[in-house]
Amino acid sequence: MLNRTIAPPIKDAIDFSLQLKPYNKFTLDNGIEVYAINAGAEEVLQIEWVFYAGNWYEEQNMIAATTNYLLKNGTSKKTAFEINEHFEYYGAYLNRGAYNETAALSLHCLNKHTGHLLPAVHEIITSSIFPEDEIQLYKQNNKQRLAVSLKKSEFVAGRLIDEYVYGIDHPYGKYSTTAAYDAIAREQLQAFYKQHYQQGKYIIFIAGKLPKDIEVQLNKNFGQIAVNSNLVSKTHSIVPAIEKKYRIINDADGVQGSVRMGRAFPNRHHPDFIKTTVLNSLFGGFFGSRLMSNIREDKGYTYGIHSYLLNHMHESGWMISTEAGRDVCEATIAEVYKEMELLRNEPVKEDELLLVKNYMLGTVLGDLDGPFHIIAKWKNTILNNLPESYFYDSVAAIKSVTAKELQELANKYFVPSEFYELVVI
Repeated sequence: MLNRTIAPPIKDAIDFSLQLKPYNKFTLDNGIEVYAINAGAEEVLQIEWVFYAGNWYEEQNMIAATTNYLLKNGTSKKTAFEINEHFEYYGAYLNRGAYNETAALSLHCLNKHTGHLLPAVHEIITSSIFPEDEIQLYKQNNKQRLAVSLKKSEFVAGRLIDEYVYGIDHPYGKYSTTAAYDAIAREQLQAFYKQHYQQGKYIIFIAGKLPKDIEVQLNKNFGQIAVNSNLVSKTHSIVPAIEKKYRIINDADGVQGSVRMGRAFPNRHHPDFIKTTVLNSLFGGFFGSRLMSNIREDKGYTYGIHSYLLNHMHESGWMISTEAGRDVCEATIAEVYKEMELLRNEPVKEDELLLVKNYMLGTVLGDLDGPFHIIAKWKNTILNNLPESYFYDSVAAIKSVTAKELQELANKYFVPSEFYELVVI
């Protein structure tokens, strides 16, 4: 019998052997690849159609995002209301999202209803019509939302730091404007939709308790659509700002400032990337990080400060983000540089490094909980054209990285002159 007076032994996450459930892959008649995870106890599914239709591929600002948003706002057979009512009737949720390189439709539903829901998704992908009244309503709502958001320092700071690092004409540096919304025309949306959705290249990711005939259902609904499998990725040049330090007054009476610091950084294919994620966690990637301990706990300048690597495919970026009192923004930036200097000059102690490794591997362990999380891991690997061993390579790198390696990475990347500084009041 279990003796509940004795505490169970504590095991470090670093000692666990983590396993990523393999996917099942099949190909539809038209060449569309499907990656599937059949797991879970509940009768639910998540299906995601990921199109190469992000703003990387647009000729005019906001066309990709607008096209994606209006996909479910009217087809040749149904109005926006009828589309939403159809999915709600079956207790399903159809979401859409546009990103830099990709755009997606994602469906969450009971697996017994796929026969009613997949044809509706097929209709959206093949016969959306972008009604003019829906376009005008979209423009009006988003311009009003933009006007409100532009009064907030954190919103302005998030836009400008991307512009400084990548350039205003680069997909990673572009942002919405009233002029961009006004310039959107229905013909542009229809052309983008035809090229990147109706005849576009996409991948299907599916996870949950799969129906036995899911391959047949997917092939019936999506395997006969003509696909342009020769889609060529456009190239974009990064043209960063020359000036590195910016101080902007967005609200003369504001009592809080939004601090952003950032630099360009290689993508996941770079040999430094995985071990740099450990350095990032140590520096500002979790609640026990150096930045949090210093700037929040010790100095009390902010409620929270974070550093992170951007989730882009072609290029990444290293960002530091916080909101602080107007009178301590400059002091906050100075403390960030002090923490960079410490990591350049002093190797991290083994107990702190072990804490960071356990945190990171514990997070990975949590990310393996359930089929939806598992397929998300595989989606990241597949869309970024990474080797299938990437998950295990990452775990091995986190476990094995040394204090000396982290110090070398800090000296390589924590170069103050490479960072853009922005404070928006």
